[in-house]
Amino acid sequence: GYRVSLQGNFFGRNHTYIIFAEYNPRKHIKLDPPLNIQSNITASKCQIWWSVPWYLVEILQYELQYKEYSMSWEIALNKTPPSSLPQIEIEATELRSGIAYIARVRCKVSENEDSYHSQWSEWSQTTVFQRPGVPKLSEKILNTRTMQFLFIPLSFGTLLYLFWNCKLSSRWQKASPALTFPRQLLSFSHSIICTMGILR
Repeated sequence: GYRVSLQGNFFGRNHTYIIFAEYNPRKHIKLDPPLNIQSNITASKCQIWWSVPWYLVEILQYELQYKEYSMSWEIALNKTPPSSLPQIEIEATELRSGIAYIARVRCKVSENEDSYHSQWSEWSQTTVFQRPGVPKLSEKILNTRTMQFLFIPLSFGTLLYLFWNCKLSSRWQKASPALTFPRQLLSFSHSIICTMGILR
């Protein structure tokens, strides 16, 4: 144990103030933040893990904080690992597809530990991860609208082309008697053949 006091000169006189009559350092620990935080994401979950000194693993508890990369830490979500192991999993259903996320972690001595007591450490360095997925809805809408804008003029152009083609074709048929000639010729030939058959 330790005896902590504050000494100073006030108005020309020395004074001693007792801050802690009995100070036990093990009850007032502030740990270093976890190190080397990393992440790996799959279609079903995101695994996040970090490092702490091996002799502290069994007596620590952790708090993970994660958020969308562009958001503020004030609206981040917190998760507590179910065990003292320096790792945690986030279900993919908790993450939006195609959005980048950032996470950090801090630690302190577990509340179940009698020998030591601490406050939360500072936050660790961060890790960034992103759930793969389909394009965002806005991109789909944009693609659909683009197709609509392209389809309308193309359809109009096709109809105009067919109408113009039919109009020219009908004018050409009126202007050229050759188109009706084969039918007359066939009818005349058929009459001759029938007459010859009767004569025989």
